[in-house]
Amino acid sequence: MTTSDDTLLLFRNTMRITDGHLDDFRGAIARAVEFARHHGPQLMVQTFVDEERMLAHSFQLFRDSDAVRTHWRLADPHIQEVMAHCRVEHFDVFGEPDDDVADAIRSAVGEQGSLTISPRIAGFTRFVISSSA
Repeated sequence: MTTSDDTLLLFRNTMRITDGHLDDFRGAIARAVEFARHHGPQLMVQTFVDEERMLAHSFQLFRDSDAVRTHWRLADPHIQEVMAHCRVEHFDVFGEPDDDVADAIRSAVGEQGSLTISPRIAGFTRFVISSSA
């Protein structure tokens, strides 16, 4: 039996902020997260900045691969704005995206960064995940 926990996808994106772009990066992230809060399918979005190392870490939790595709379709302009100020250094996927989403992530990360996909073994959530977007 498949439960909603079986399809959850947690993304951790580690981004190297371009020198001199920290303030612009912060603004672009704030606008992207606010857009996701009101329009995105994510169950959770959190972003953290390590100014000393000029790294940012973004965590996004999705219900399933369909939610990821919806996010990409809706948020592309915001994603492009953020990426104008950084590059992906490492991208971690926790869970098992479908082949199309996994291939799209591999393509997006490309050779500029590294990618890890870790299948889920066990876990639970303490919050209710509704089936509506």
